[in-house]
Amino acid sequence: MFTTAPRFGWYGDDFTGATDTLAVLAQAGLRSMLFMGVPSAEALIAAGPLDAVGIAGAARAMPPEAMRAELAPVGRFFRQIAPTVLHYKVCSTFDSAPHVGNIACAIETLHPSVDNRWVPILGGQPSLGRYCAFSNLFAAAGTGGAVYRIDRHPTMRRHPVTPMAEADLRVHLAQQGLQGITALHYPLYEADTLPGSLNTLLGHGATAVPAVPDTPFVPTLLDLTSADQLASMGRLLWQQAQRARLLAVGPSSVAQALIACWGARVSPPAPALAPSPGPVFAWAGSLSPITATQVQAATSYQRIPVDAHRLAHDTDYAQATQRAICAGLQQGHHVLAYTGPTHGASAPSSGASAAVAPASAALVARVVQAQADNGTPLRRIGIAGGDTSSHAVQALQLWGLSYQTTVCPGVTLSRAHSADPSRHGLELMLKGGQMGGTDLFERLLGAG
Repeated sequence: MFTTAPRFGWYGDDFTGATDTLAVLAQAGLRSMLFMGVPSAEALIAAGPLDAVGIAGAARAMPPEAMRAELAPVGRFFRQIAPTVLHYKVCSTFDSAPHVGNIACAIETLHPSVDNRWVPILGGQPSLGRYCAFSNLFAAAGTGGAVYRIDRHPTMRRHPVTPMAEADLRVHLAQQGLQGITALHYPLYEADTLPGSLNTLLGHGATAVPAVPDTPFVPTLLDLTSADQLASMGRLLWQQAQRARLLAVGPSSVAQALIACWGARVSPPAPALAPSPGPVFAWAGSLSPITATQVQAATSYQRIPVDAHRLAHDTDYAQATQRAICAGLQQGHHVLAYTGPTHGASAPSSGASAAVAPASAALVARVVQAQADNGTPLRRIGIAGGDTSSHAVQALQLWGLSYQTTVCPGVTLSRAHSADPSRHGLELMLKGGQMGGTDLFERLLGAG
């Protein structure tokens, strides 16, 4: 399967975040592929030699029992290919709860696939406006927006499924069942005492560790307030991983830290995205006010509002919506359909939001297929919304994604890999609700 073990493996708890890590690794020159589930032997052969192997999943939207069923085969796969570092990639806002997307459950399920009892948890990603200081998480409201403590963030404190009511990530994760969590705070980085502090935490001075007898792992939350801290953090992780294979948890800053440690040369910025060779189809299923603003600014598109409840429960309505989208595309228009709220409109309930994601994904796949059947296959599409993105990629029956370019920080344009010739090579943007500037959908069209 692999003549040498890859340096890095990762599982993204949603597809949008998984592509952000893909971009970080590919930009650093690592041969990287993101698979849509545990890859088959045929898919691994088709991907060629890899330095970094990723699996995109949907654990963030699952209850604990479903998470265990999802992650157990992932753990067995990574145990087999033995990456030096295994990364459980979570959203940079850490939105999760005991009943859905439980991070403690993920650690418990994946830890048997590595050998090191230390589990570092990186609590920030400055490149996306996420900062962790003295274990408290802060996040910008949109690209370049004001920074709020996460429990006061205008969107995340009111997230429809996993509202963030606690800023101290130690408390937040303990509420999910993560016992014995320790912390290393950023003043230690400046004093260059991280290795000694970690040795103390790992039990060489047991009073520093909240005693949890017979635990198989020691989770430690690490602050991250500045990109300048990435290299020292990466050295700490890599030193430990050289002793025994390591499970690390956090956003894409885990990969950024290791790249800074390795001294990998980040590739020059990709050239401006070329104009799409045909009409672009975009689907916005996110409830985020940021996405709503992006929809309003997408003046180059024919915009089609979609009733979330009717889409999920009315087959005739779903078919009529598909016909309207395809009619616009076949007339040469860029088309943006959206189920999330616009300014002045009320958002669907959380129940409607959960129901509409698979219905949206099925509709996206039908539009792609209808355009191919019509002899005008789509070459570029964009999807906003983490759950919608995860379902849509599965509905499109892709086996992998490789990096093509970055649309804006945190938003990647990937190249689809599929056994279906009409979908192979499709350019695909996946975007979380908090990501991107106001002109994101206009950027997706490419430089004019």
